[in-house]
Amino acid sequence: MASNDEDAPAVRVDFVTLGMFIIDEIHFLPPRPPVRDIVGGAGTYAALGARVLSPPPLSRTVGWIVDCGSDFPAPLRSLIQSWDTACLMRETPERYTTRGWNGYSDHDHRVPQKAFTYTTPKLRLDQNSLTPTLLRSRSFHIICSPERCIDMSTGIRNRLDELPAPVEHQPLFVWEPVPDLCEADELDNCLRALRYVDVVSANHEELCAFFGRKAIREEDGSLDRPIVEWCCSVLLGSGVGADKKGAVVIRAGKEGCYVATREKNYWLPAFHKDGSEKVVDPTGGGNAFLGGLCVGLVRYGEGSGKARPVLSIHDASVLANVAASFAIEQVGPPTLGKAEDGTETWNGVVVEERVKEYRQGLAGLGYVQ
Repeated sequence: MASNDEDAPAVRVDFVTLGMFIIDEIHFLPPRPPVRDIVGGAGTYAALGARVLSPPPLSRTVGWIVDCGSDFPAPLRSLIQSWDTACLMRETPERYTTRGWNGYSDHDHRVPQKAFTYTTPKLRLDQNSLTPTLLRSRSFHIICSPERCIDMSTGIRNRLDELPAPVEHQPLFVWEPVPDLCEADELDNCLRALRYVDVVSANHEELCAFFGRKAIREEDGSLDRPIVEWCCSVLLGSGVGADKKGAVVIRAGKEGCYVATREKNYWLPAFHKDGSEKVVDPTGGGNAFLGGLCVGLVRYGEGSGKARPVLSIHDASVLANVAASFAIEQVGPPTLGKAEDGTETWNGVVVEERVKEYRQGLAGLGYVQ
């Protein structure tokens, strides 16, 4: 995708993430050896979540930005290109690619905890990073502090107003609060930011941290669902979206997700059951969930044309859980392939078949939406 994008009005983009691309180095608990030069970053996995649900030609409606430094590995470039997305690969030879170190440690002999640190300077994205094509996206995934959430969502809307060709839709904004600033001192800013987005999605621990609470019970390490639900009720009471009709979707790992609107709220189980041998590395699962959520909302919500789609949050969350399932089955991204009949597969699975399997499982549990 060229940066001038003169043909922007003719190009459809359903999803854009403003999360970063990072090259990861991952150090596991002994005796497992470390791995290096793994594609990572919130933006990468959000784009993958959207891409998993977007076989060609829909793959070209998935937009993201990769800043390629002087050290950018050729195999990673080929891998990204093989996904056939609307990826803007910006050459930045004057700097190194953003890289991160990930290290696991044993936490209370129960759950491995993961630490992260940047090993090269990061290059953040914002509304000014968007080309005219990407700016016209029907949905945006933004991962940032509450104040930057307001700045970026407002900035995107202002830039859309300045375009010479009118935009025939209003974009949906899905906000993922940056983990470092999910703390009680930021709660007021968080509540203020909610009015500028359509969906807010933290994980269970990040959500509760805004309220100075713990999502995990110390006595047994289990998820405190009532606390999670109470925190969500406060956010909804404050109002999500300019019309206060938005949603809160909390990602809770092996517990699935909690979907809450002013009309209804419920838990959806994860696709992979607790203890499943298919789960290899949870890194990126939450980000992939949000990429799937975004494309689910803009493609399958009610309404069309110039109107903003009505949030079909249940169907979108179903698709999001399926998208996340592929991200956690290996270290790094899932493997793109083809079935014998030419149908696209990820990790050898036809995505539509996994969606069908998941829906059938929900029906068996009594979920009716």
